[in-house]
Amino acid sequence: MNNEGPAAHDGLHLIPFRGLRYVPERVGSLAAVTSPPYDVVVRPDGLHHLESADPHNIVRLILPQAALPEDRHRQAAETLSRWLAEGVMAADPEPALYVYEQRKGDLLQRGVIGALALSEPSDGVVLPHEDVMPEVVADRAALMRSTAANLEPLLLAYRSGGELSGTGAVIERTSLCPPVLATTTEDGFSHRLWSVTDPAELGEIRLDLSSHQALIADGHHRWATYLRLRAEHTTSPGPWDYGLVLLVDTARYPLQVRAIHRLLRRLPVADALAALDGSFRVRGLDVSLQQALDALAEAAAEGNAFLLAGDGRFHLVDRPDPELLADTVPGGRPAAWRTLDATVLHATMLDRLWRIPDTPEHITYIHDSLAAVTQAERDGGTAVLMHPVREDVVRDLAREGVTMPRKSTSFGPKPATGLVLRSLDLD
Repeated sequence: MNNEGPAAHDGLHLIPFRGLRYVPERVGSLAAVTSPPYDVVVRPDGLHHLESADPHNIVRLILPQAALPEDRHRQAAETLSRWLAEGVMAADPEPALYVYEQRKGDLLQRGVIGALALSEPSDGVVLPHEDVMPEVVADRAALMRSTAANLEPLLLAYRSGGELSGTGAVIERTSLCPPVLATTTEDGFSHRLWSVTDPAELGEIRLDLSSHQALIADGHHRWATYLRLRAEHTTSPGPWDYGLVLLVDTARYPLQVRAIHRLLRRLPVADALAALDGSFRVRGLDVSLQQALDALAEAAAEGNAFLLAGDGRFHLVDRPDPELLADTVPGGRPAAWRTLDATVLHATMLDRLWRIPDTPEHITYIHDSLAAVTQAERDGGTAVLMHPVREDVVRDLAREGVTMPRKSTSFGPKPATGLVLRSLDLD
């Protein structure tokens, strides 16, 4: 661990670490042991699929299965210890930063993975933009305590001037060398990882990033978890003062912004529509999912719009009653926040018209639109499909210190989980 404390830096402070990585000879394939981030795995289908892909799939660490939470966390810790003892995973011989590349067709994203010094939102270095669910933070914290590991990196977005220098120059030079691992996952993305250990290049990255701030693109709950665990460990500087992140320069590699959809588990579509009568315009659409999403995008360009599904067809919901919005949406916040679809959904529809609490037994957050519709039809609930928010809106609100409703955005492509882990015991 670098002994220089994070408080001495005004910008991003990224340090190398000894990455834990799968030993290729001990697993079926690197692709078979990877997973999407824990909150993207669609349960239970996706979980079972990943568990059966390889007995050492990383999902056994990030989403361990047991009846009680404490049993799940203990099981993950025991599994990680066993894999290390058996040589399924091993630590790299020296600390490194890791250049990471994802590619699919014309889409190319490169960034750098390292241990980032933790900072508070008030510091203006790392900017959150969404609220978090306390129960999720508590669960992730218990898992990290048990395993003493950062099992998957956050995705952070920063913006350079677009010139090829500093971190960007190191990334591009490194990408011309043979990677330490390369694989293609079943979603069609190819992944390559390089280890950067040269002191001059590490110094180039450190100096460059020290003048930047970053937006949390994906991983608000993990960031909140990092902060909670740092507060529990008072010896500083130490390994709990840092957290595993992937930093992407969106001036060179723009992120895609997608919506996160809601599955209202106990609300049938008919009841949902009845409660909206007179407060929103509702139109039935007997079209394909893609055509319905296109109609949603067109309506969202004019104002708040949502797509309801679960009864075998789609229902486009838009044009909310202005008086209802004025009565339900909290004041005292920027207009950009008050007019967000997620704000209207939670303040007006969920809280007032549907009276549904934002708890896991009532609402499931799903990234994939087809999965949301499928589960709603299977369970007799209602899928609420959302239109994505623009990145500039998210960044502007974050800079104002305004947080969006939880699960308002999904930035990507997200890093695959399982390519490199960080052990806090090694740091």
